[in-house]
Amino acid sequence: MRSQGLQIRTPDLGERRGVLSDWITQRWVRVTGRSIDISAHRWLEGPAGDRRVIGSDFFARLAEREGLILIDNDEPRGLLTDFSSLQGPSFRLEGIRPEVAKFYEQTSQFDLDVWSEWHRGFRPFGGALMAIFSRRLEQLNMPLSGIETSEGVRSRVLHLVDSTGAIRHTAWVRSVISTGRTLYAGSYSLASVPGHPSPCVKVVFPLPNGNATVVMKPAVLSDGSFTLESSGEAFGDPGFYFLVESDNGRTSVRYVRAMRELIRVYVDERDELRADHDLRLFGAVFLRLRYRMRRRAG
Repeated sequence: MRSQGLQIRTPDLGERRGVLSDWITQRWVRVTGRSIDISAHRWLEGPAGDRRVIGSDFFARLAEREGLILIDNDEPRGLLTDFSSLQGPSFRLEGIRPEVAKFYEQTSQFDLDVWSEWHRGFRPFGGALMAIFSRRLEQLNMPLSGIETSEGVRSRVLHLVDSTGAIRHTAWVRSVISTGRTLYAGSYSLASVPGHPSPCVKVVFPLPNGNATVVMKPAVLSDGSFTLESSGEAFGDPGFYFLVESDNGRTSVRYVRAMRELIRVYVDERDELRADHDLRLFGAVFLRLRYRMRRRAG
């Protein structure tokens, strides 16, 4: 049986403005953020979502809109075509475990297990966000308990290519096996940002009329593990951005300094590949996600 969990419905304001809760969030971005010409800030470019739902089929709809070909077969595909493309003045590959690089270059060949741990004080807030936004949108559906993902997570890596075969979008779509509910649908790429000397990993999560963009700087720790961190001080740094498209052709952007993420990918004492993902708000960890990645049989 498919269960999408509790959803709180808010009024629909029509095709142009969408659902009230989404419109209020977009107004907050427009009032408190800055208005930019996205062509002058290409490092922030990314797909905007539909007004009603995102879901696992979003990138198929995007391919149709942009005249692209969706590649979703058994061939190996990674979030990064070449892990070494991350190298720069502040990041070198020396010392990194080869299993880590292989995961990023062949992500589609790995099965995922995930466990979630909400900080007790934040769990009601997380439940409200899921009920108002995420369950309805089928996007950023952070699991509220380990039971939700106890049967595993389905992971699909998609390429959207043009007529020459050039990759225009690399998408990672994850869903709960037991219910089919979409957890995350994001576009992955590299970005050179003004506030960091080396290439960063950019993840774009489409949302109604815009997206949430996370820019993460890479690092290698002494034990050979790999980290990605979305932390900075101001617009142009790695970090968390809300973007909303405007009717006048400009884009409103809000840099959310208080929201930070740290991902550590490593090989444990049993030679299993794992990842720890901590999400912080005002310095406090509100959600921990723990992943185990195993190469798919065959």
